[in-house]
Amino acid sequence: MENLRNKSVGEIVKLDFRAADVFSNYGIDFCCGGKISVGEACANSGCDEDKVINALEALKNQQGSAVHDFDSWNIGFLADYIQNTHHQYVSKAIPQILPLAQKVADVHGEHHAEVIQINELFQDLAEELLSHMQKEEQILFPYIKGLVASQAGENGAADSCFGSVSGPISVMEQEHENAGVILKEMFRLSDGYTPPEDACNTFRVLYGKLKEFEDDLHRHIHLENNILFPKAIEMETALSNG
Repeated sequence: MENLRNKSVGEIVKLDFRAADVFSNYGIDFCCGGKISVGEACANSGCDEDKVINALEALKNQQGSAVHDFDSWNIGFLADYIQNTHHQYVSKAIPQILPLAQKVADVHGEHHAEVIQINELFQDLAEELLSHMQKEEQILFPYIKGLVASQAGENGAADSCFGSVSGPISVMEQEHENAGVILKEMFRLSDGYTPPEDACNTFRVLYGKLKEFEDDLHRHIHLENNILFPKAIEMETALSNG
């Protein structure tokens, strides 16, 4: 247990993706905040450290999980997975959520001022994410797949217009941080996406979709920050030194 207490949140999720659900249940950020230890994360979130550790330990005894071992994947394949799974989800979810958020703000904003702020925050998040994903799909991911091709001795390695891959990665990580700040504020304003007693069905659907969106984005950012990006930097360094 002492080992888990001192291990970083991101490293634990990297080794066993089921831990993401444990951290989410206790309000612990395992993507943007994944570099701090479990003990520190529990202190920051105000949750019971022993309960979190026990929940993580219990994962070892669970059988039959269909969790992917993302850490073992070829990073070119992982980049494709992120694009085909998480980028596609974001691209489809945004046009569904935007009109819901606007409608709830228009109808319920007078008595629930927080939904006006949530609507504005989600608009900002949507705009930032669509631009962010475009940069990854058109520039960063092709370069990463080019690194994989170079390592395998194949043709088709991507040319770089940015020097080291650590440059665009640092930009992507900062944009992840910005998205994380918006998510935390929406979570706070919505009381953890808990609809008020007088909420209509549209209000409830909105909060359900926002919760789903947050959960997916946490996993999306974790795969990039804690697995894809560090391995891309490591691969580029190895190729440069080779």
